[in-house]
Amino acid sequence: MAGILDSVNQRTQLVGQNRLELLLFKLRGRQRFGINVFKVREVLQCPPLTNMPKSNAYIRGVAHIRGQTISVIDLSMAVGGPAIENIKDSFIIIAEYNRSVQGFLVGGVERIVNMNWEKIMPPPSGAGRYSYLTAVTEIENELVEILDVEKILNEICPVNTEVSADVVGEGEFQKDLGERIVFIADDSAVARNQVKRALEPLGVQTELAKNGKEALLRLREIAQLDCQNDITERVGLLISDVEMPEMDGYTLTAEIKADPKLSPLHVILHTSLSGVFNQAMIEKVGADDFIAKFNPDELATAVKKWVHCD
Repeated sequence: MAGILDSVNQRTQLVGQNRLELLLFKLRGRQRFGINVFKVREVLQCPPLTNMPKSNAYIRGVAHIRGQTISVIDLSMAVGGPAIENIKDSFIIIAEYNRSVQGFLVGGVERIVNMNWEKIMPPPSGAGRYSYLTAVTEIENELVEILDVEKILNEICPVNTEVSADVVGEGEFQKDLGERIVFIADDSAVARNQVKRALEPLGVQTELAKNGKEALLRLREIAQLDCQNDITERVGLLISDVEMPEMDGYTLTAEIKADPKLSPLHVILHTSLSGVFNQAMIEKVGADDFIAKFNPDELATAVKKWVHCD
């Protein structure tokens, strides 16, 4: 397992091609789960853990890895299942989400698979563990579940969505935006609502989409029905996640910039992929800005900047 991610830095050629690589793992039992390789720093046998008093129940302890102290979250417990047993025989996936590094305790790690986002589908509706899914796919005739890690992390340590008063300002921004909306595309309901709440103090009206395909279809519909010249008559800005089922944010951006009616629209890519972000990829697809999740002041400032640039 030590060398499973040796070539992760060479995988950026997938970006912009609506492709991804999933690291497959299991919690308890046979069910497979997946995590985007771009989120993963390292996979290793679980080291000894140190208990932390009064920590969240899902945190099994902290590990000291390469000079850094990392909280280790039991993913099985975090999605409502029983605790993972036999920690010594388990693995931790060291991943970076939302500007911080976490360790996810899993029962076992299998391999990396190369996939197209078109084969990654939104989760089925339902209760229980399905509320923790952002997507599902099929590999070797078996269902693979992709967890909403942002929802899990927000339950353990809620994200602050308040924008500072000096960033909100005196209301000048509302004059710039007028009746236009800010469009938000993100597969995580938690992330969508975080962005929406952060922009509410600015007086922003929003429209939401669950993935890039849904966003592109809706933006084309708006341009066709509501706009005489281009999309910016109705939509002031698009804020898009990168990782989304059916169509990722890079491909969504490239499609927008290739469409004459949509191309004037400013696009901010807003993603938890902060640790492995490649500036060249943003330039390749034509995005206007990149912001790592989640800092409400940075997001609000960027929104004001790009709406004002119209």
